[in-house]
Amino acid sequence: MNILFFGPNGSGKGTQGAILKDKYNIPHIESGAIFRDNISNGTELGAKAKEYIDRGDLVPDEITIPMILDRLKQDDAKKGWLLDGFPRNKNQAIKLDEALNAENMALDIVVEVILDREIAKKRIMGRRLCVNDNNHPNNIYIDAIKPDGDKCRVCGGDLKTRGDDQDEAAIDKRHSIYYDSETGTLAAAYYFKDKAKDGSLKYIELDGAPGVKEVAQQLVSKL
Repeated sequence: MNILFFGPNGSGKGTQGAILKDKYNIPHIESGAIFRDNISNGTELGAKAKEYIDRGDLVPDEITIPMILDRLKQDDAKKGWLLDGFPRNKNQAIKLDEALNAENMALDIVVEVILDREIAKKRIMGRRLCVNDNNHPNNIYIDAIKPDGDKCRVCGGDLKTRGDDQDEAAIDKRHSIYYDSETGTLAAAYYFKDKAKDGSLKYIELDGAPGVKEVAQQLVSKL
């Protein structure tokens, strides 16, 4: 089962990806981790990517896509994979689709987590980290995991915020790229949505507004 995952920052797609990873025993592959691994391991593609990153430039698709294909071919992905964080625009979607076809690698399912932009923003800005365990879920805007005042709802520990979670301008910039349905990330998702009309792949839309368990139940039931 080869899955491509779309969702805005704050939609919980990372959490849902982890659930699928455990349920189906397939790797949850994030594009950012692919860059980090190639650079730290000193691969040829990693060295080329680092040149662009060090200059503050975007890494060209001609480097990024071969990195992704190389990762998808590794032993742990032979039974399937879940790719998250790429493509980020329609042109990348087309190029990735062409590259997968050239390698005879079938894309089986595309998942889109649908969430209102303002709700996604609040979820990011509402995250609170427990000083005892960052995995304790606390969010001032989600009733199910709302902290106990200024204390962790799980253990009572002190809470803190992550600096980038409170950077409203940076959140807006990322979301502007994602929610752009003409050329941005949603345009990439919709490219595959159009492809699904011929039955060549399955396109699943998830309502990201409910809690983690409810969204997970939706997802598993539709796969």
